[in-house]
Amino acid sequence: MSDRASLKVERALLSVTDKTGVVDLARGLAARGVEILSTGGTAKAIRDAGVPVVPLEDFTGFPEMLDGRVKTLHPKVHGAILGRRDLESHRDQMAAHGIPPIDLVVVNLYDFAGAVSRPDASFEDVVEQIDIGGPTMLRSAAKNHASVMVVVDPDDYPRVLEVVEKGEEPGEAFRRNLALKVFEHTTRYDAAISTWLAGQVGDPPDTPPAQVSRVYRRVEALRYGENPHQSAAFYRDAHGAPSFLAAAEKVQGKALSYNNLLDLDAALGLAIDLGAIRDDVSCVYIKHNNPCGAASASSVAEAIARAREVDSLSAFGAVVAVNRPLDKAAAEVFTETFVEAIIAPGYDEDALEVMAKKKNLRVLSLPDLAAWQIPTATRYELRQVRGGALLQSADSTPRFPDEIGKAQTVTTRAATDEERRGLAYAWTVAKHVRSNAIVFAREDRVVAVGAGQMSRVDSVKICRLKAGEALAGSVVASDAFFPFRDGVDVLAEAGALAIVQPGGSIRDEEVIQAANEHQVAMMFTGVRHFRH
Repeated sequence: MSDRASLKVERALLSVTDKTGVVDLARGLAARGVEILSTGGTAKAIRDAGVPVVPLEDFTGFPEMLDGRVKTLHPKVHGAILGRRDLESHRDQMAAHGIPPIDLVVVNLYDFAGAVSRPDASFEDVVEQIDIGGPTMLRSAAKNHASVMVVVDPDDYPRVLEVVEKGEEPGEAFRRNLALKVFEHTTRYDAAISTWLAGQVGDPPDTPPAQVSRVYRRVEALRYGENPHQSAAFYRDAHGAPSFLAAAEKVQGKALSYNNLLDLDAALGLAIDLGAIRDDVSCVYIKHNNPCGAASASSVAEAIARAREVDSLSAFGAVVAVNRPLDKAAAEVFTETFVEAIIAPGYDEDALEVMAKKKNLRVLSLPDLAAWQIPTATRYELRQVRGGALLQSADSTPRFPDEIGKAQTVTTRAATDEERRGLAYAWTVAKHVRSNAIVFAREDRVVAVGAGQMSRVDSVKICRLKAGEALAGSVVASDAFFPFRDGVDVLAEAGALAIVQPGGSIRDEEVIQAANEHQVAMMFTGVRHFRH
């Protein structure tokens, strides 16, 4: 038996669910005289390709049993993997028990995520896709990576073959990186299982889980975070295929920054929600994670122009989302003002030619139209605090577009149909504004936004400062209740005709009285959309 100084691959165990490239790998290994051990479908695929293979049951002298649940859980397998080549005692014990070493382990796991995603899969079907032998072999080999190469990613097959064909010693960094991939892979796998099982235990749907297991995969390193002295990277949810912002393709422009991505996510979220209440085109301008403009129209160009006009000063350097593809006319209107980035379902060739003149403009395409039509993003939102984390269900309930329809009129005067449509628009946007949020709107556009103030009255003052007389005849949404009547007084003075708010203040009667005095219609939704 060889010691570590002369380590080379003489025996390999191949057992994979994803058979991408495994036959070519087996053929290359066999050509170098490597003995190949394998199981089930992997062995059949290798054998059918004319490559010699030893069934694992012949190696262990023990048959596969229990419908395949037990086939690799054997001391001869794990002794061959876990034995340290640099320890004489290990080599002697392996020799005494007739355990030849396995130098290369190539394994990937049952498709558990695929089983969960099948709508017709029963609980028992999913449980059978919980791999036991595969993770055990991977962990054994990764632990003993000083003596064994372990491969879980088909993308690593070419490099492994190169090492074997040259007969060289696998470098320490290479072996450690392979081992790291294994533990990352099994971590994702276990997290997927625990997340699924947590949803099967019978707790009410909105009950926060007792333990949160989320795994994210790095998409790209970023130049820096919110500020140049902070390091940062963009990650996607490791469960399932990339979706929403993580699935978007960058068509042109500079690398995305940390702040770009935050604003793109905010823009995408509001554009999706506007699409849930309207059938036409909606455009959103975001600045510092708050909407500074939002509008809807029959054409993309008009929606862009309207949204930008809400606050043309703040629109400079903003991030934009449009829920329809851009044509040339829309691109020409869009590029009249400098913006950092745009995300849309697509762009025609003429539009891309126009945008190409703005070389630094970041242009993202998210062609999955379904993603633009459903008001949802995540089930839970997780936010770190010092020493722990806060988790809450996402503010994306299916009832959201209907909240205005179910709202209660609490004033003498009821909102007109046109005002109700405006209230629906304002209420939708207010959900995406940092509190204390005040949004003036009409039925197809925002008029002004007051965001992130410690006083709700100050948010109104900001709207008056930005929009002035344009507020007259508009309607208003407040993301939380008015604690005093002064908020209604200043809204009425600004020209608001109707207000929608959650209600629930101990001074609601005082607030309602103020609205009646001003002949302002007011509706209570009973739902708050605070965004802290």
